Amino acid sequence: MRRLAWFVCVALAAFRFPLFPQEAFQPEDFFSLLGMELGELIGRFGPPEAVFPVRGDEEWQDDVVFVYSEGDFYISKDRVWQVAFKSLQGLKLGDPKPAALLVMGDETRDEGDYALAPFPGGGWPRMLRVNFNSAGLISAIFIYRSDF
Repeated sequence: MRRLAWFVCVALAAFRFPLFPQEAFQPEDFFSLLGMELGELIGRFGPPEAVFPVRGDEEWQDDVVFVYSEGDFYISKDRVWQVAFKSLQGLKLGDPKPAALLVMGDETRDEGDYALAPFPGGGWPRMLRVNFNSAGLISAIFIYRSDF
């Protein structure tokens, strides 16, 4: 029995699976990035490390992405509408899906290869989206204005 308990602890640590519920996800600071004007973005983070276009399914969905160490900022017209992160409040690329769902909270909708968590408040609807690869690991983390 002791050997089994040791094995379970090692396996959980190896996969970084939390043993206890995590503290509530408080993304207000991150959601304040949404809606920033281009001048505010550059004023806050300086010139981007890289800039590239992203083609949407339709022409009106095309974006320009400003790359910073803090995240990738998707610009539509002159405002940030989406940000991609490598890590965000207890979530990070490569984490297992069960851990992500636990961190994201009770309001999370598990859609299979991605999960969505709405965040009310602010001047527009806001959403956290976490994508999972075929191995069930986090492959992308986004916050965005869901009215776009």
